[in-house]
Amino acid sequence: MNTLIRLLLVPTVILSLTSRSEAYSGDELQAKSEKALHRLYDSNSKARTLGEKAVAVLVFPEVIKAGFMVAAQRGDGVLFKNGQVAGYYNITSAGYGIQAGVQKLSYALLFMDEDSLKYLKKSDVLDLAAAPGLVMGDQGLSGSMSVATFQHGIAAFIWGQKGLMGGLGLQGTKITRFYPSE
Repeated sequence: MNTLIRLLLVPTVILSLTSRSEAYSGDELQAKSEKALHRLYDSNSKARTLGEKAVAVLVFPEVIKAGFMVAAQRGDGVLFKNGQVAGYYNITSAGYGIQAGVQKLSYALLFMDEDSLKYLKKSDVLDLAAAPGLVMGDQGLSGSMSVATFQHGIAAFIWGQKGLMGGLGLQGTKITRFYPSE
């Protein structure tokens, strides 16, 4: 039982120390998110093309993932619509499996149509496991999906990974609206 408690505490303690110590104001979070989005677009032309077509983009400039057997991740981000801030959200996940390490990364969701965006705003909580039409993007956007044909749903991009997080696991990711400090 003590081992289980320790396994559960490792990611919780690491994330609470890293995430909460860096609570940003809305303006700081907006600046960090814009900078991160520019880095994604500069390094991935398909992400840029989809971003230009998207009705909104949710950017998490700094997500921390940590764990040993049990892992958690957390980060704060900004929803941009028509180039303006349309809300602030945080992303949290918990998972279990064969995994260990600490990693920092950036994450973006490109909402390609109003229906997908309404899914986020409907309850101010988005469960990525149940998100309609979610596609993970990479440098090549695999399969039959291309930037020319992808017009509905949500495209997700992860970039800028730093640190080491290895292994496989099951996890649930939730995105929740919040209101930052001034």
